[in-house]
Amino acid sequence: MPVGAPPASRVLVVEDDPGISSAVALELGHQGYETLVVEDGSAALAAWSDWGPDLVLLDLGLPMLDGVEVCRRIRAASHTPIVVLTARGSVQDRVRGLDAGADDYIAKPFSLEELLARVRSTLRRASLRDEGMVLSVGAVVLDARSRIVTCDGAVVPLTAREFDLLEFLMRHPGVAHSRESILSAVWGYDFLGGSNVIDSYVRYLRNKLQAAGNGDLIQTIRGIGYALRAP
Repeated sequence: MPVGAPPASRVLVVEDDPGISSAVALELGHQGYETLVVEDGSAALAAWSDWGPDLVLLDLGLPMLDGVEVCRRIRAASHTPIVVLTARGSVQDRVRGLDAGADDYIAKPFSLEELLARVRSTLRRASLRDEGMVLSVGAVVLDARSRIVTCDGAVVPLTAREFDLLEFLMRHPGVAHSRESILSAVWGYDFLGGSNVIDSYVRYLRNKLQAAGNGDLIQTIRGIGYALRAP
């Protein structure tokens, strides 16, 4: 590495299939990432604590301790980005992973190009999060490090995906976003659920913000999508 160059991002690969883990680690290494591979949940928590990765690629079907529990424990202690690996078509697995605090998911079988895109996107979002850790619009305050949202000092309970959506909108206050642009930024470029999922999550967010007295914060922009604007 040249003198003065930034250190390579560290990626912890947690996967009990050696064929998958070796291919992923090899490709990540070719792209300049440092990698460490472990095969079970207990080893994953130890490696995360000792090695301090910048991102965790986490299979959900692990021995010793399953990936959902590993995700929960990491998220309870830090904001380390987590991309979960799930069986294709297993919607329940994806939901469980995201609700446990994962930042993104990729379904098996996947292409290495897609995986690299997910890694780059997730690290980029984490970098933006670190640049502006506390955001506020009106009475709503979002702490990106602790992933806590408050309104007039009271905590607003959000799921991981609701938090990510609100964070995206709060980082671009006043900007009208199409459903497609929100889907790409928050869910990932190849999410299979369609843009209607945006309407559902905006409704969830509005309901929770309404209960906290800020239901008008997210506005519908006719013919475009949504914008976050202080009343």
